[in-house]
Amino acid sequence: MSLAVLDWRRRVHDLYEHVRAAGDPAVAHEHWRAGRDELFAAHPASPLLPDVRASFAGLPYAAYDAAYRFEVTVDSDVESARLEVPTGTDGVVPFDRIGRVTLGDLGTLDVWWLGSYGGGIFLPMRDANPSTYGGGRYVLDTVKGADLGGTFDPTSGTGTLVVDLNFAYNPSCAYDPAWACPLAPPGNVLQTAVPAGELVSST
Repeated sequence: MSLAVLDWRRRVHDLYEHVRAAGDPAVAHEHWRAGRDELFAAHPASPLLPDVRASFAGLPYAAYDAAYRFEVTVDSDVESARLEVPTGTDGVVPFDRIGRVTLGDLGTLDVWWLGSYGGGIFLPMRDANPSTYGGGRYVLDTVKGADLGGTFDPTSGTGTLVVDLNFAYNPSCAYDPAWACPLAPPGNVLQTAVPAGELVSST
């Protein structure tokens, strides 16, 4: 199974590389959706349970809406905070808050850094849309390939992130309760509904 997970992550990295390179985010989104459906349907590391996989017909998504795509500066002037998430396979996984992004009138989301080996940006989101997974979705999880891009200025130490909520996706625990997934903490909860991204699975 370890090699299967490795291959899954390679394929996810490839999907997001295509997204970052594409000139049209809506076209990139279609490619991303098709790639995820292929992985969920046929890959041995799919989080779908076997009985669900047999009748799987694709993940449900809202139509792409450019109004929910943002390229935003990471505000690093935030109080330090730490999340320690217990998991069944990886022990306690630590996340440190490194900043915050403002998404127009939608509100703000905290930006977290995975504090264990390798590190990476983690940006979960929970919103008021009843058609989305109640525990929240992931927008960025760069250690696992979910990286939509951004910039970094080495002189000032400042950077931006592409936060496109159309690419918000359900964590693995939304499909298989055997997975232990970090869910959205209070600083990653939007009070409004976000009609973008993956919806509650109908599989």
